[in-house]
Amino acid sequence: MAQSPTSTPSSAIRALQLELKKIQGEPVEGFRVQLANDEDISEWEVAIFGPPGTLYEGGYFKAMMKFPHDYPYSPPSVKFLTKMWHPNVYENGEVCISILHPPIDDPQSGELPSERWNPTQTVRTVLLSIISLLNEPNTYSPANVDASVMYRKWRDSHGKDKEYENIIRKQVLATHADAERDGITVPTTVAEYCVSNRTSLASKSSVDMADFYDDDYMDDDDDDDDDDDIVYEDDGDDSGNGES
Repeated sequence: MAQSPTSTPSSAIRALQLELKKIQGEPVEGFRVQLANDEDISEWEVAIFGPPGTLYEGGYFKAMMKFPHDYPYSPPSVKFLTKMWHPNVYENGEVCISILHPPIDDPQSGELPSERWNPTQTVRTVLLSIISLLNEPNTYSPANVDASVMYRKWRDSHGKDKEYENIIRKQVLATHADAERDGITVPTTVAEYCVSNRTSLASKSSVDMADFYDDDYMDDDDDDDDDDDIVYEDDGDDSGNGES
């Protein structure tokens, strides 16, 4: 079992070990997780697969998840290593979403305390929230204002304004080289996304806990989503994002 540097309290180490065990026992689809360093359980490498039926379909997006010394009482941080053009991702890759914000009362943020981190949240809920965020950005409090404006133009034009879509498609295509190099077959259909990853993606870590997936993400609506020109009725607080 991987440990962490002595500066990480044993309670945080135990909490993370339990999470890894739980995800291993209940495989999660839609993302892959492994330790960045077999000797340090406080840093995880994450690979998120673009959900079928969205602009991100076929994408293989790498990120780093870092856990604080007082986890689970404080939230982890998530930073994309893969270039990501998205209203709620800063240009340096940091993800801006309410669930990753400390559980403090901050009226200026526009977030409710219940939307922020609390110790009942898990790695699973964080990553599924980020997957949902890809397709349902919050443009009212964007981390990337230019991406937010561009997304609104694409959405409001029913996909006729292609600037946002073209950037995303280009970034998705660029991730294919990473997937090939890592020996990953990226799911492109709902069936593959929800089922086949469990067997097609083998563990890459020398630790006993590595690649995990979950079928909780996919909504019934995704089965009917064959058109990239999706129109969202509301881009309000569904994604739970807020200013950091």
